[in-house]
Amino acid sequence: MDLMIWNTMGRELQRFVPIRPGAVGMYCCGPTVYDFAHIGNLRTYLFEDILRRALEYFGYEVRHVMNVTDVGHLTGDTDEGEDKMLKGAREKGRSVWEIAEFYTRAFFRDFELLRCRAPSVVCRATEHIQEMIDLISRIEKKGFTYLAGGNVYFDISRFPGYGKLALLDQQDLRAGARIAVDEGKKNPADFVLWFTKSKFEHQAMMWDSPWGRGYPGWHIECSAMSMKYLGEHFDIHCGGADHPPVHHTNEIAQSEAATGATWVNYWLHGEWLLMEKEKMAKSAGNFTTLTTLTDRGFHPLDYRYFCLGAHYRTQLAFSWESLQSARASREGLEEKILQLRAQATGEPVQPTGKAAEYLRDFEVHAADDLNMPRCLADLWTMLRDSSVAPADKLAAAYRMDRIFGLNLEGAQAKEVELDEETRALVDQRESARKARDFKKADEIRALLLARGIEVQDSPKGPKVRFAAGQSR
Repeated sequence: MDLMIWNTMGRELQRFVPIRPGAVGMYCCGPTVYDFAHIGNLRTYLFEDILRRALEYFGYEVRHVMNVTDVGHLTGDTDEGEDKMLKGAREKGRSVWEIAEFYTRAFFRDFELLRCRAPSVVCRATEHIQEMIDLISRIEKKGFTYLAGGNVYFDISRFPGYGKLALLDQQDLRAGARIAVDEGKKNPADFVLWFTKSKFEHQAMMWDSPWGRGYPGWHIECSAMSMKYLGEHFDIHCGGADHPPVHHTNEIAQSEAATGATWVNYWLHGEWLLMEKEKMAKSAGNFTTLTTLTDRGFHPLDYRYFCLGAHYRTQLAFSWESLQSARASREGLEEKILQLRAQATGEPVQPTGKAAEYLRDFEVHAADDLNMPRCLADLWTMLRDSSVAPADKLAAAYRMDRIFGLNLEGAQAKEVELDEETRALVDQRESARKARDFKKADEIRALLLARGIEVQDSPKGPKVRFAAGQSR
């Protein structure tokens, strides 16, 4: 089955053809570790995890590389604003090194809680300064740089393909750009490869280089580290919808200026999460973290399920009501899986008959640019089909979950802690049932359901659980 993906380079749906048969090199722009990741950031990493899972589902061996930006870059994607690491250190009263380590750990804790698969390689910018210096030297030897005010700039006028990813026009950039803050630039869209003259006093992170003691520009790190771990030509580069106009455009320019050849074949970008119709962003002060969700009683997988409900290329509006709906659906899904386990005879192995047809539909939709909303619909339609055997449903659902990542095989019946009054009602109902007073038993069952408690009868006595959609 052909995997079709939307390539931002060219703005079209394309059949995925890897450079090396059966193997995929994939680079994902990772976190800038000066604060907690917000759930808008995490939506991008969830999309990238779904992409990786889909590639592996369809038989590819994926080498997934993610960077950690633990050297400060400015608060804007351009060369202006304030250094994020310095800003975070000042606000938290810690050194920039402590800030980087603390938020790196926090990010990967969230990453794991969301059941994102660990990258094959996690590369920290501060551990690859020499690779960045070497790449800048290559670009310099090719004639694409100039020195001004002690800094090394990339000259976009020397690179004819500049802006091809974001459909930018160089003439419009020169004619229509606002006056740049940095007077050293020949063109407002030129960008810094290496700073020796910092905009800030007491810069903490600095290294020796052929151009003087300083630190790298933001864009160069992704080029240098991706080339180290994936080679100078690889398959897929991912990021957020805000990356094409500047960050990824500059990555392409510096990388292809150095190599003289195509750098990446497929570019994929996840759309924004919206909070009250605006992009969620730390700079706007309207961001919510995964810890905020869990503090309100949500499971991290509730958020994963919520994100599965929208295509990665569409903007997604966040609200507590929509997250509650996602939680109810995910909990209902787990309940259905537990019921099927109780009904199934033998271990689920390979779906047959109609379940296999549902699985094929799922695969078609997964291969259609990761259409997770349709894939979820395939799962639920199958689960509601009474003509499909429980064991077949389980086998197909587990296969689908290789891409969903909802841990369906690990679903467990939740322990229910009852207060004294509720426990007494359960006991009274059981006594009424044994006395064959089914009217009273049903009345008590209704009272318990009103409290969010469901009782199921079994040969070993009543089984108590939360009613579907109730808080755990």
